[in-house]
Amino acid sequence: MTAPEVRRATSQRAWDDLLKLARAGDTVGTVRLVTEFDAAGRKAVAARLSDHVTEQGRAGRWWDWPGQCAPLMVAGVACLGGPAAVAAWLFRPELRWAADGDLGCLPELLRRRPAGWRADLARRVAARVRLPELRHWALAAELVRETGIEPPDDAAFMAGWLRALSPAPAAGDRLFTAYRRRVFEIDGLATADLWRVVESVVRLVADGRLERAAVIDGLVRRLLRDGPGAPVPFAVLHDRLDLDLDEAARRAADYAALLPAGPVAVADLALAQLRRLEESGRLAEELFAEAVAALAFRPEKKLLRAVVSWAGDAVLRDAGRVPAVLRAMSSIFTQDTLALREQAVRLAVKLAPQADQAAREVVREAAAGLPAELREQIAPAYGGGIAEQAALTAAALTAGHAPSLPGPIASPEELAREIAAFDWPPDPYTYERLLAGLADWSHRAPWASREALRAWWQPFEPADYGHFGSEIDEGLVAVVRRAFLAFASPGDSRALTAESASKRRRPRAPGALDRIYLERARELATAFEQGTGYPVLLATPTRGTGHVDPGVLLDRLELLEAGGAAALPADLAQALLRLPRVVGAVHVRRAGRLTSEAGRACAAWMRGGGLADPRVTVSVHGRAHLRAELDLPSAGLASAGLLSAGPPPAGLPSAAPLLADLPVAIRELFELQTGHSYTLGWWPLVLPSHRELVAAHLSCYLPASMAGADRQTAVLASVVHGDGPLGAGMAHALACGMGHENAADRGAATDALLTLAARGEVPVVALAEAVTRLVRADFLKLNRVVAVLDDATQAGAQEVVWEVVVRVLPGLLPAEGERPRAGVADLLAAGARAARIAGVRAEVPEVAAVAARTGSSRLVQEARRLWHLITSPKGSTL
Repeated sequence: MTAPEVRRATSQRAWDDLLKLARAGDTVGTVRLVTEFDAAGRKAVAARLSDHVTEQGRAGRWWDWPGQCAPLMVAGVACLGGPAAVAAWLFRPELRWAADGDLGCLPELLRRRPAGWRADLARRVAARVRLPELRHWALAAELVRETGIEPPDDAAFMAGWLRALSPAPAAGDRLFTAYRRRVFEIDGLATADLWRVVESVVRLVADGRLERAAVIDGLVRRLLRDGPGAPVPFAVLHDRLDLDLDEAARRAADYAALLPAGPVAVADLALAQLRRLEESGRLAEELFAEAVAALAFRPEKKLLRAVVSWAGDAVLRDAGRVPAVLRAMSSIFTQDTLALREQAVRLAVKLAPQADQAAREVVREAAAGLPAELREQIAPAYGGGIAEQAALTAAALTAGHAPSLPGPIASPEELAREIAAFDWPPDPYTYERLLAGLADWSHRAPWASREALRAWWQPFEPADYGHFGSEIDEGLVAVVRRAFLAFASPGDSRALTAESASKRRRPRAPGALDRIYLERARELATAFEQGTGYPVLLATPTRGTGHVDPGVLLDRLELLEAGGAAALPADLAQALLRLPRVVGAVHVRRAGRLTSEAGRACAAWMRGGGLADPRVTVSVHGRAHLRAELDLPSAGLASAGLLSAGPPPAGLPSAAPLLADLPVAIRELFELQTGHSYTLGWWPLVLPSHRELVAAHLSCYLPASMAGADRQTAVLASVVHGDGPLGAGMAHALACGMGHENAADRGAATDALLTLAARGEVPVVALAEAVTRLVRADFLKLNRVVAVLDDATQAGAQEVVWEVVVRVLPGLLPAEGERPRAGVADLLAAGARAARIAGVRAEVPEVAAVAARTGSSRLVQEARRLWHLITSPKGSTL
C-alpha cells in the first residue's frame, strides 16, 4: 500500500471510529479518541464534520440525533483549526441538543491550545452568547477567567453572570470584580431567578462584598427605569435592605417618581418611605404634593385608601398641605369605588374651612360628577349650588373585521417556498392556500412543480411526514406535507401508506373540527398516490370567514365535470358546509343543471337550505369541565345535504334526512367531546354559517385553556364573524373567555362581545344564564368577568352590558345574612357604570332589597348607588 493510500485508510479509520462513538452517544470515549489523534487525523475529521452535521441535523431521527450532538461537539472543538471555526462550531444550530452537562470536558480539551488562541476564542464565544438560553455561557466564562481578557460588556454575557451569582463568590473572581457595581444595569436582568438574586445581594451587602449605597442607588434607578414592568422581587430587596431615614431622605425625589406608574408593590414601598419621611418632618412640601397627586390617580384601591389615610393625618401636622390634599381628594371623586368617594368627600368637607379659593374651585368642579347624595354633603361647605355634571357620552360601538384572505400561489417556485416554510404553529389560511396551490399547479404544470419541489423533499426522510419509529404523528403540519410528498414522489408516499397499518397514530382522538382538515389532506394524498390527481379544490374559501361563494363553487364543480374527475368526499362536504345560509335562486337553478353525483348533491343541498341549527345545551362537570349536547330538529337534520338527489325517507319532512344518512365528514361534526387543542382557531372556518355549532365544540375545549398562555381564546374574536343564530353554545364559550386567567386572553372575549353587540347579536339571556351558573359552580371568577364587562362598557357596549348584569344579579346577590360572593360588589359597580352611560331607568327588586339593608358594607353601598341611579327620575351622576 502506498503512502497516500495508508494516509487515506488511516483517515477513514479515524472517521469511522468517531462515528461509532458518536452514534453510541459516548462523549467520554470521544474525548479519549480525539486526544489520541495526530495532526493528520484531526485534519481528516475536521474536513468531514461540517457536511456530516448538516446532513444528519436535517435528516437525523429525532430519537437518536440529540445523543450524538455532544460527541460531535467534542470532536469539532478538538479537531477544527482556528478560533473562529471552533466558535462557529460551538453554536451550530444542528448541535443545539448537546447538554451543558455533557460538555464539562471542553475546558480541559481547550487547555491544550496556545494561550493567545484561547484568548481569541474566549472573545468570540462570549460575543455569541444570546438570551434567553445563554448557550455556552459557562464555557465562555471559564475561558474569560482563565485567559485574563477584559470581561466583555455584552448584555447576554453579563446576564449569564447574574444568573450564576453566588452569595459567596470565589475569592478574586474577575467577573465579580468587573460587574459588581452593575448588577442593576444588566439588560437581561429579568431572565434571572430574581428571588435568588435578592438573597445573594442581601448576603453580599451584609458581608461587605457589595457597597450598600451603590446597591441602593442601582436598585432605585432600576425600579425607575422599568416603570410598570419593575420586578416585584426588587421591592422585597428594598425592604430587606431596611433603609434608615438619612438613606431614604437622599432618595425622596426618586420615591415620588416611582408612584405614578410602578407596580403596586413598588408604589407601596415608595409610599412607605415618603410617609415616614413626612411624619419625621423631612419631606419637602413640593414632594408631598407630587406624591398625593400621583397616588390619587392610581386605580388600585389599596393605594387609594392609603393616600386618603395619609392625607388626613398629614394636614393635622401641617395645615399648609390643605390645598394639595384637596386637589388629591378631588381626583378621587372620579374613582368608581363608592366607599373611597365617601372617604374623600368626608375629608374635603372637614378641610373646607382651611381651603383657599383656588382649592375650593377645584373641589366644586370635581363634585359635579358625584352622586346627588354626595354632592349634597359637599355643597354647603363649598358655597352651595353645585350643578350636576352633564351625562357621559357613550363611545361609538364598532364591529371587528374578519381576516382577509391571502392571494393564490402564483408559481411552482412559490409553492415550493411556501411548503418549506409551513411548520408549527400552523395557520388555517396557509393550509387552504397550500392545498389549493398544490391542486392547481399539479394540474397546470406538473413537471415544473415536481422540479421545484425536488429540493424540498430530497433526501426523503419519513420523520418529515410524521413517521417516527412505531408511531405516526398525523397532525395538521404532517398531513399537508404528506399531500405534497404524494405529488412530488408518489412512490415514497405509497411506501409510508404501506407502513401505516402497523403503527400507532397520534393524536389518537383529534377534535371533530380538526378531523375534516386532516381528511381533506389525506384524500388529496391518496389521489396523487393513485395517479388520478385533482385539478381544483372545491372547499377553498372565498371570504375570510371561511365562506365559499355559491357561484365559485359551481364553477369548480363544472371544471371537475368537464375533466371527468369525481369530487373527493371530504372536500365536497366541506365545500357544502361553507356555503352561505341563503343561496340565491339563480345559483339553485344553475346547480340543477349539473350532472355529476357531486353536482346533484350540491343542488339538493342548495334547495334544502343546508344544515338546520341544533339546539345546544351545556352542563357543568366539576370545576374544570363543560359538556355540551345537541338537540337535533325532527328526526335528524333539516338539510337536503344527502349526497344524492333522491326523495327523503317516508314520514320525514322533505328537508330532514336522518343523521345517519349524512356524509361521514358532516356527521362527525355532531359528535361533541372534551379535550384540549392548539388549533381552535381553525374551527370557525369549518362551519362559517353555523357558529353556534362551532361554539358548542369550543365550550367543551376552552376550559382546558383557561389558565394557559396559548392564546386559544383568540378563536372567540373569529367565530363571531360567521353567521347563524346564537344560544347556549356561544354563551358558554364566551363566558370561558371572559373568565380566563390572563388579561390578554380575556381581551379576545371582549372583542367578540363588542362585535356581537355592534351587530345586535349578543345572546343576552343565554350569556347571563351561563355566567350565573358558572360563577355559582366556582367555574369562573366573577372579578374577571366584570373586567370584560367594564372594558365593553368603555368601548360603547353599555346597553348590552346592562342587560347582562341585570340578569346576572338576581342569581348572585346574597340573601340576608349570607356572605356575599367575591366580586358581587364589583358587578353592581359595573352595572352602575353601564346604566349611567346608557341612561337606564329600571326597577330591579333584588337590588332594592340589598340597598334597603342596614350597614355600610361595600355590597350595600354599591347596591344603594345602583338603585338610586336607575330609579331617580332625573338621573344621578356617579
